[in-house]
Parts: sequence; C-alpha cells; structure tokens
Amino acid sequence: MGKDFDDAVGKGKEAFGKATGDRGKEAEGKTDQAKAGAKEKAEEAKEKVEEAADNVAEKVRDVFKKH
Repeated sequence: MGKDFDDAVGKGKEAFGKATGDRGKEAEGKTDQAKAGAKEKAEEAKEKVEEAADNVAEKVRDVFKKH
C-alpha cells in the first residue's frame, strides 16, 4: 500500500480509537501513520542516493572523456 493510503488509514483508526475510547486502536492508528512517514523518508533517501550515484557516474564519464 502507498504511504498516503497508510497515513489515511492510520488517521481513521486513531480517530475511531479516540471516539470509542479504544486505546489499542488509537495506538495502532498512530503506528500506521508513523510507518507512512517512514516510507516517505525512505523514498526521499532513495531519490537522493540515486541522484548522487548519477552525479558520480557523470563525473566518471567526464574524466574518461578528457583522457
């Protein structure tokens, strides 16, 4: 599932838990939201690593073109 979906489900569970006094469901919702946040950070990190790798590859190509 996508991070946006996980976040929405988490918010729903948290709201349901608060409304019904179900602390377990509320905690489960907060956990789902935290997982969604972690997925987002992982995607951002992956993009930065890919960008850095592309930059390194470009620099290596430039070095070989000069020689």
